[in-house]
Amino acid sequence: EVQLVESGGGLVQPGGSLRLSCTASGFSFDDNTIGWFRQAPGKEREGVSSIITSARRTRYADSVQGRFTITTDNAKKTVYLQLNSLKPEDTAVYYCAAGRGWLRYMLDSTEYNYWGQGTQVTVSS
Repeated sequence: EVQLVESGGGLVQPGGSLRLSCTASGFSFDDNTIGWFRQAPGKEREGVSSIITSARRTRYADSVQGRFTITTDNAKKTVYLQLNSLKPEDTAVYYCAAGRGWLRYMLDSTEYNYWGQGTQVTVSS
């Protein structure tokens, strides 16, 4: 059974930082694409960042470029998303997703096959 488990969400003040983790099991982690998406209340799910685990090729949404960093520890089957300089508009449920192989459209949610349950990130003073 494929499982993706997110952790690391929480409440943080504007300008603060969080590190999200996504740990995978039940499928071959190497040479696949792992993405982070988020969904705020009343808004559509959007792609935040993604990484091809073997090549460490990354993509970022314009809204997070320069503030968020995605990395992978293939030995631990875990992808991390470092969130810095957080803003209230970053508040959302953050989901981890896995897609088979090297996805062409790395921030397109329809490309992904497996999803985690999500972790809440709230940025508020």
